[in-house]
Amino acid sequence: MQELVAGVEKIRFDLEVDVEQQRGAQPLPFLGMDKLGAAVCEFFHRGLCTKGVQCPFQHVRGEKTVVCKHWLRGLCKEGDGCDFLHEFNVTKMPECYFYSKFGECSNKDCPFLHIDATTSTMGCPSYDRGFCRHGPLCKYKHTRRVMCDNYLVGFCPEGPKCKFM
Repeated sequence: MQELVAGVEKIRFDLEVDVEQQRGAQPLPFLGMDKLGAAVCEFFHRGLCTKGVQCPFQHVRGEKTVVCKHWLRGLCKEGDGCDFLHEFNVTKMPECYFYSKFGECSNKDCPFLHIDATTSTMGCPSYDRGFCRHGPLCKYKHTRRVMCDNYLVGFCPEGPKCKFM
C-alpha cells in the first residue's frame, strides 16, 4: 500500500536564503578566531594552503601542549600563528597563577590547573598500582613506565634487579 505525501522539495524558508548568502554575518574582531570546531587544513599541513587567514580550516603547527590563556578569554590576536592550543581541553589547561603563587585560588569555577608544588612531585600511588580514578585532574604526578616483557609473559629472571623495577 502506497501513501500519497505532498512534495516538500520546493518549499524554501527565508532563513535558508539568509544562511546561504551569509546575511547579517559580522567579521570577528581578530582573524582566525572562529575555527574552534573546524577540521585541520590538510593543505597547510603539506605546506600548500594559499588562503592564509581566510582559510576556514585550522592551521596547526606542531604539537601544542597547553591551552592559550588569552584564547580562553577570547582575546588571542595570534589566530593560527599562536604557539598555544586553541581548543578547550581540561587535560591541557595552563597552571593557575594564584594557586601556584599563593597556594590558594578564590575562584570556585577556576578552569586552570591547581597544582600543589609539594604533591605534584610525588608519584601517584593509585596510578603506580595501575589505575587512578582522578585521571589527568589528579594532584599527584602520573609517570608512565615501561613494563618488563619477561614479567608480562610470566617470569623475569632478573627478579628485583630488573632494570624496569
